[in-house]
Amino acid sequence: MTPVDLDSLDLSALLCSRVCHDVISPVGAIVNGLEVLEDESDTSMREFALELIGKSAKQASARLQFARIAFGAAGSAGASIDLADAEKVSRGMFGDEKTQLAWSAPQALYPKNKVKLLLNLVMIATTTIPRGGRIDVLVSGDGEAPSIVITSKGSHARIPAHVEDLIAGTPENGAVDAHSILPFYAGLVARAAAMNVRFGIEGDEVTIRAEPVAATVAPAAAPAGRPLEDTRPSDSEPPETSLA
Repeated sequence: MTPVDLDSLDLSALLCSRVCHDVISPVGAIVNGLEVLEDESDTSMREFALELIGKSAKQASARLQFARIAFGAAGSAGASIDLADAEKVSRGMFGDEKTQLAWSAPQALYPKNKVKLLLNLVMIATTTIPRGGRIDVLVSGDGEAPSIVITSKGSHARIPAHVEDLIAGTPENGAVDAHSILPFYAGLVARAAAMNVRFGIEGDEVTIRAEPVAATVAPAAAPAGRPLEDTRPSDSEPPETSLA
């Protein structure tokens, strides 16, 4: 099946819709808390409102910081991002009572698109354990040829419907909406970073692996006089849709 070539304006609109969806809930809670402070004189209610405002403000900030790196322009084309920053925003976004996040990665700068792919796969991993559980993130190798293994374990673990087709850029009905934009975008980033993404499940454990394309497929013959590496897409030059 031919991959869907999503118009850049549609891609931008769908990603913006997703970010707004993630942020609107805590922002709405802040507004509700402020209304309670204006209308209530009861001490306990005012304390509850202040607690709600504080918690929701931290949540909104965490989601925006995550989106800035996962979807946004966290540097110019070809820039690098510290994996420590990726860990920080991931813990802020997903580390809660419902989901435990374990992180093992080098303290190093990695190419921007590979870090964006890592964060998007972490977000997808949370959808594999709808009732919560534990997510283990393991990054090994250097920035040019990393290996990413994300394992999620929890009750009713499953590979979300159509997620593999969406990452491959071939949605079942040939269309992408705000609900399916995350795996579709992750696929765009994976191809831009010359990475291959695979899913596996065994019992209540789902594994997501991302490895360099050359390590997961048989190498094709390179044009005469041109090294094989030069035939792969650049980490800063997406083959289909330009990425921030």
